[in-house]
Amino acid sequence: MGCFWGRLANFINGELFGRVTDVSWAMVFPHGGPFPRHPSQLYEAALEGLALLIILHIGWRIAAFRDVPGRLTGLFLVGYGLARTLVEFVREPDTMHTILSIELTTGQLLSIPMILVGTYFMWQPIRCREKAACP
Repeated sequence: MGCFWGRLANFINGELFGRVTDVSWAMVFPHGGPFPRHPSQLYEAALEGLALLIILHIGWRIAAFRDVPGRLTGLFLVGYGLARTLVEFVREPDTMHTILSIELTTGQLLSIPMILVGTYFMWQPIRCREKAACP
């Protein structure tokens, strides 16, 4: 819920807005110039806040998933990283970086380690249990 309320605060403050667009729900932000932009803060509130909350709740309700240490943390990290990566396509980029001829925003670049660590947290217990060598 912290992600949800944080992104709503970004929307109210008119910060972290999206790219210029012509979609019917676009908005003109006070500090975003005269052109309508994606309300990317609302997209992030929906994905990083509400959708991720529902996904984590479903994971928590499944005992086999909940009872393995690190699984819910991994699910949060992967879900947040993926949501952030998706919204970055419509958000006004802070800075662009080129890696292996792929242009990434700072948010996408920072999401990569989050997704990798989350994946490790989710799958490490399965690998350990199969090898009977849990740390």
